Amino acid sequence: MAKNYDSESIEVLSGLDPVRKRPGMYTDTSSPNHLIQEVLDNSIDEALAGYCSKIKVSIHKDGVILVTDDGRGMPVDIHPEHKVSGVELIMCRLHAGAKFSGEDYNFSGGLHGVGVSVVNALSKSLSVEIKRDGQKFEMKFNGGEKKSDLKKIGDIGLRNTGTAISFVPDDQYFETIKIDKSNLKHLLKAKAVLCPGLTIEYFDEKKNEKISWNYENGLISYLSESSEDIELLLEESISCSKSGDDNALDFVLNWSTKPAKNLMNESYVNLIPTAQGGSHLNGFKTGLLESVKEFCEFRNLIPKGLKITADDVVQHSTFIISSKLSNPQFAGQTKERLDSKDHQAFVNSTTKDILSIWFNQHTEEGEKLAELAIASAQARVKETKVVDRKKTFQGPALPGKLSDCNSTDLSETELFFVEGDSAGGSAKQSRERKFQAIMPLRGKILNTWDLESAEIIKSAEIKDIATAIGVNPGSSDIESLRYGKICILADADSDGLHIATLLCALFLRHYKPLIKAGHIFVAMPPLFRIDCAKEVFYALDEDEKDSIVKNLKTKAGKPKIDIQRFKGLGEMNPSQLRETVMDPKTRRLVKLTINSSDNVNNMMDLLLSKKNAGARKEWLEKRGKIVSV
Repeated sequence: MAKNYDSESIEVLSGLDPVRKRPGMYTDTSSPNHLIQEVLDNSIDEALAGYCSKIKVSIHKDGVILVTDDGRGMPVDIHPEHKVSGVELIMCRLHAGAKFSGEDYNFSGGLHGVGVSVVNALSKSLSVEIKRDGQKFEMKFNGGEKKSDLKKIGDIGLRNTGTAISFVPDDQYFETIKIDKSNLKHLLKAKAVLCPGLTIEYFDEKKNEKISWNYENGLISYLSESSEDIELLLEESISCSKSGDDNALDFVLNWSTKPAKNLMNESYVNLIPTAQGGSHLNGFKTGLLESVKEFCEFRNLIPKGLKITADDVVQHSTFIISSKLSNPQFAGQTKERLDSKDHQAFVNSTTKDILSIWFNQHTEEGEKLAELAIASAQARVKETKVVDRKKTFQGPALPGKLSDCNSTDLSETELFFVEGDSAGGSAKQSRERKFQAIMPLRGKILNTWDLESAEIIKSAEIKDIATAIGVNPGSSDIESLRYGKICILADADSDGLHIATLLCALFLRHYKPLIKAGHIFVAMPPLFRIDCAKEVFYALDEDEKDSIVKNLKTKAGKPKIDIQRFKGLGEMNPSQLRETVMDPKTRRLVKLTINSSDNVNNMMDLLLSKKNAGARKEWLEKRGKIVSV
């Protein structure tokens, strides 16, 4: 008989229990990278306030992550109301910090007071060492709980100040405990760029790798480094640096003379990367559009009947925008999108003013830029087979083979592109109809790597994919996106991997904004099922299967082990597919990411470009047999 619903049914989570219960509400659980960023951001806030000149991030062999700075050091005195040290409040209480009022930090990223306490909650162990007021203090935690009180451990010089936080992420809260070091190094470099004069060091003990960044010329140097292989329109990039009482804006901007795959487009708020953009980026694009249109209209450059949009102006641009504001409002705790509407107006007006002055002083270069924007607008108009945003939200316009979900909430909706009708049928039976949509694909899609976005939309399969997603290929505007997660689901064999590669190429080449915003995923279906007594295990490949079998054979009684190899997704019944691929609690999903240091474009060129057929054959002959999946 069901339990009565009364006051006893109501649970009240205290301390850090809410974080451990629902970690995905507080951080990115795909890897521990965001935990490092949370600790790093506290040190960055000290640098922004003018108290910190050096930060070091160390990754040790034993899994310990250490972040140190030479800031003022966390408060160690007893809080007058809560009767515990400032350190304990910061580490053990949600919404505890010195950044709510703005009195201690003019510009700050950590305004919710939950960041470093989340790190503590999701770590096996954490230690804080503080140097301030001529003394050194230490406090330790296990699983988010206080292991020892704050204690003095030594005397030091009065000028020797700072905070050191070491922690070991708890693997039970993350899809993988492995740190994306390439992404971390890119983040550290970007922080150094955005905070001129700040030294940031990186140390990987396992590889004995040491890197240090310090940029006096910040954004301009950063953009130049990132555009070495790109033919830029302007010899000298447009730059801006403007500060007010509550707002500040820095940006650097240029354009590529022709379509390029590796254009730098990054935005930051109080030195925090905003992968999904937000109001500051919208204000920047609007100000850019308004200044270009003003210049074109004054010189009568726009052909009659042609309308230039922000996408036309931004399409071939490369830029870095860094906003600072005293009270930023983010869309979530991961701070990937800014929602501060007032700041949008500031960025808009500042950008327009700076660019209007630039156009008046650089008329010849301005006309070249205008020609680039007009050419983009004309190419856009010529695309007869485009996806109409309004139609994507209307039932009849959606592809007939798409089994849509009921929800329209991007925070939960998922679209699975499934290989074949058979697997599509099983996926439809195993899905959660409320938030999971299924669209089967027929065989291998068009190889889009060498093609322009205007060409690929002519393919019926690609057009259906674009219509289902709600975003045009090549568009930087993803506001019409219909699903928060877009998942590639193919067989775990060579044909399936080929299909998955073609889909990854489509998104890498024509939907890069979706990847940067964290919307594209690759599902990892198992190749084997292992049954032992009443236990069931799934393995992605031969190596994982062998490892599972080896562990099972060590059990007493020599248990019988049955191994089933799945020929494809269509061979799995709905319950198996639900458990291994569809259920968010048990499935394996890998987020598709891009880092500036990755060699992904060269590899995709080698694998898919027609011009590299000879090099591809040679590579396959030499290395094809040793490639592991």
